[in-house]
Amino acid sequence: MRIISALPILLAILTHVAPVTAGPLTAGDRQRLVAHLEMTEHWLSSELAGLSASQLAFRPSPESWSIRDVVEHLAIAEPQYWQQVQDSLKAAVTPDYKPEATDAGILWYGIDRTNRARTGEARVPDGRFKTAADAHASFTKLRAVMRALARESQDDFRGRKLIDGNMDVYQWFLMISTHSQRHILQIREIKADKTYPRA
Repeated sequence: MRIISALPILLAILTHVAPVTAGPLTAGDRQRLVAHLEMTEHWLSSELAGLSASQLAFRPSPESWSIRDVVEHLAIAEPQYWQQVQDSLKAAVTPDYKPEATDAGILWYGIDRTNRARTGEARVPDGRFKTAADAHASFTKLRAVMRALARESQDDFRGRKLIDGNMDVYQWFLMISTHSQRHILQIREIKADKTYPRA
């Protein structure tokens, strides 16, 4: 009888999910993050290669961004997003935190451009870079720093909540790359416009 009466307690102990403890990224998370960062960095470089001044400046409509605007936006936005990663990594680990966001949703955000919103005023291209090449150089310089952290950091990205966000720090780090993917697709849309200059 004692064994039978103890079963509910034993089952509760065995099925209890222990809180995630502080620790570095898993090999899978690290590989996926680094691969996505590398993909978007190289993809952007490929899309910009060989473009003329007229191609960089072309706007499909007066209110649309040009390719130059898109690159400048990325060069402005990524340092701001990167700062949020750094600030959030300084916060304490919250082992029981369960983000509202999902990794799949963040990856889909980089692919699906059916829902579009205007960026915040602080990330609007404003001509602070003299050329698209200057903006691209700034982008790639910061990406080298990001990739180094993604490869080497022993910080707990999953156990920390993004400050003022609904995701963990890993997810926000991934979001930086998927955000750039959205804008790479925007560049491709600009190039696909029937009035886009061919040289």
